[in-house]
Amino acid sequence: MRISVSSDMDEPVARHLVTELRGRGHEVLTHGALQPGDTTQWAFCSEAAAREVATGASDQAVVCCWTGTGASIAANKVPGVRAALCTDAYTADGARRWNDANVLALSLRLTSEPLLREILDAWFAAGPGADADDRENVAHIGRLDLGRTAP
Repeated sequence: MRISVSSDMDEPVARHLVTELRGRGHEVLTHGALQPGDTTQWAFCSEAAAREVATGASDQAVVCCWTGTGASIAANKVPGVRAALCTDAYTADGARRWNDANVLALSLRLTSEPLLREILDAWFAAGPGADADDRENVAHIGRLDLGRTAP
């Protein structure tokens, strides 16, 4: 899988994220502080990673900033992106299963290396669920991206 990764800071957990993803066999495209010469502002590097998902250049993305909040907000401004700020494995599983999230947002402050592995394990183990209500909610989000609300 091709995964875009952005971080506004060159923190150990961000570097470990890239190493962990590559170790799991993923191709990783880096942005922000992880890419020399790139802008490190969270809104810009998170948008770049999210756009790669929206255009199909990447299958998924992981966006990081100190709290994860700014990165998730910026990513969610890109139509077609469903970014979820996950601070534990249960939330990551639910974000994939119930929300069909395609961008994982992480806090550089709160995410330790062992917790990162747990979150990634849950994120990659789960996929979109088949529940009709969940599918309709995801479809509704897609319509919102297009400026429509009615089915």
